[in-house]
Amino acid sequence: MNPLQTFRVAVRALVRNKMRSFLTTLGIVIGVGAVIAMVAIGEGAKATVEAAFASMGSNLLILLPGSTTAGGAQGGFGSMPTLTWDDLRAIQTEIPTVRRAAPALRSNAQVLSDEQNWTTSVTGTTPEYFEIRSWTAVRGALFRSSDQDGGTKVALLGQTVAGKLFGASSDPVGQVVRIKNVPFEVVGVLAKKGQSPTGQDYDDVVIVPASTFQAKIQGGLKKYLSGSIFIGSTSAESTARAQKQVTSLLRDRHRIQPGQDDDFSIRNMTEMASAQQEGTKTLTTLLASIAAVSLLVGGIGIMNIMLVSVTERTREIGLRMAVGAKPGNILAQFLVEALTLSVAGGLLGVLIGLFTANRLAARFGWPTLVRPDVIVVAVGFSALVGVVFGLYPARKASRLDPIEALRYE
Repeated sequence: MNPLQTFRVAVRALVRNKMRSFLTTLGIVIGVGAVIAMVAIGEGAKATVEAAFASMGSNLLILLPGSTTAGGAQGGFGSMPTLTWDDLRAIQTEIPTVRRAAPALRSNAQVLSDEQNWTTSVTGTTPEYFEIRSWTAVRGALFRSSDQDGGTKVALLGQTVAGKLFGASSDPVGQVVRIKNVPFEVVGVLAKKGQSPTGQDYDDVVIVPASTFQAKIQGGLKKYLSGSIFIGSTSAESTARAQKQVTSLLRDRHRIQPGQDDDFSIRNMTEMASAQQEGTKTLTTLLASIAAVSLLVGGIGIMNIMLVSVTERTREIGLRMAVGAKPGNILAQFLVEALTLSVAGGLLGVLIGLFTANRLAARFGWPTLVRPDVIVVAVGFSALVGVVFGLYPARKASRLDPIEALRYE
């Protein structure tokens, strides 16, 4: 018999018992569907974490100044200015693994347009800040180094602020806003960044040149930098090395003796992102492993039904052998039956898994991401389960003695 004939015989045998064939594949259907749905949800959560950290900036380190201590109570990092403008220049010029470094001076202030007002975060920085955070303008343009050098009164609006002051569909470029009663010309609207992993709205911000910030919004501390420093390393692999080099440089510049605590803090956002992704990956693996148990249960179901089928069709097997069927033909027929059951269950499970993932996403707002390779692996694994658990019944059928099989009642 050729493979096509073997397949036709196997399909006819399965169609004779439609309900039993369907119930046999049910374990495979549930297993594959659960794997697809759980992995889609897990991968969606992982992608969300990656997007949230990517919106913060690429290969990012955030350098915070020291903390105050009053009456035994510590104010936390950022409450005591310990970083200087000279520290910033040293980081920019003396560390080879640092690609860019920029100050981030922050203050909350009310911003007014002609008709609306909005209280938001105002950040003073330099053009390097936008390169570090991979931030572009969707309208107008970013301010330039000449604006920083000349203390120009220009402002960039986040999309939340632009919507609140001018309306979601308007173009505020060229308009004037007032920050602490100082007029600023809007030169651009920043691309949407979304929310941080902690829920902070990145788009609820106004950004101005650092020199203008110090002169018009919040006075500086002379040589001290009244804010944090954003540092972009040359690559993701060099971020940890850049952190060590910045730490060493600042300890030397601040004359911190061995054994003494740093008077600054560095947050490595790459490490935080990796930790979040590892946690999500572990959860996804756990869910997929639990779902995969259903595949094994389905495989046992296939073996059980195939053994029953061999017993029920003993006389048929004997008759086929008597008219010339070889043991290999019998083995192939029962293997094809098991494989057909498992693959059909796998394909049906894929459809159910995709449907379930979409319904969960719509019902609970969970992010989902369907990976084609996972679908291929799930269907391939279901086929493997069919072959492995169908092999023993198929071998048993192929080894029946034709004479004894014909005598079987």
